[in-house]
Amino acid sequence: MPSSQQHSPTLRDCVYGQAVGDALGMPYEFRARGTFECTGMVGHGSHNQPAGTWSDDTSMALATCDSIRATGHVDVRDMRERFVRWYREGAYTVSGLFDIGGTTADALSSGRGRAGERDNGNGSLMRILPLAFTDATDDEVRAVSAITHAHAISREACVRMVHVARRLIAGEGPRDVAGGLTGVPESEVRSGGFVLDTERAALWCLANTSSYAECVLTAVNLGNDTDTTAAVAGGLAGIAYGMGGIPTEWLNALLGKATIDACLF
Repeated sequence: MPSSQQHSPTLRDCVYGQAVGDALGMPYEFRARGTFECTGMVGHGSHNQPAGTWSDDTSMALATCDSIRATGHVDVRDMRERFVRWYREGAYTVSGLFDIGGTTADALSSGRGRAGERDNGNGSLMRILPLAFTDATDDEVRAVSAITHAHAISREACVRMVHVARRLIAGEGPRDVAGGLTGVPESEVRSGGFVLDTERAALWCLANTSSYAECVLTAVNLGNDTDTTAAVAGGLAGIAYGMGGIPTEWLNALLGKATIDACLF
């Protein structure tokens, strides 16, 4: 199986992998598994956006990247300010904000991360992968999650995801980092918005496929929170297989590439 050992993974591989997965999944968000089949980049659907549009998953990851690029380190206050700019002004988007989770909106409005048991959606996991390309400590990863999602379940999921990404960066193979999920039946994989479901689904997709395209299409076709599952799986697959593994037609269709490039560190 191809792995990250065949190239030197970069932040660009990861972020483009995430953005393409996000854009593939976005038109199918909220649709039940088995009611559709994603085979490529299409437009409209759930949010009525043009083909190649990415959602809040990538926008918040780009804000994270841009903060690190501008400050040179993990600066939680600066990141929060950039998230607010996205929320209030549509920064880091293709053509304006059209999707935001309730926990994220509340946290950015109040200036305080949500820490209740029910505040464990995947809204911090979806933006955490860029930290794998920094020397951020586990506590810094937790603090970045806590900007919006401050419960321990979300914070620890983000720490684990950064560690998985770093293992891929170091050259371990997709199946090696996926925690024994190879061969687990699809029927045992949930793909809703709960952070632990998204974490497990993304790793399951990575473990049970052998290319970038197969990984992200599998993620989308799990249904439900299609854009976030495919964004997280796509970011990991981007690390594992590189931008060279992303189908050219998908990269060509992706919108907002100048915005992405401007945020990379």
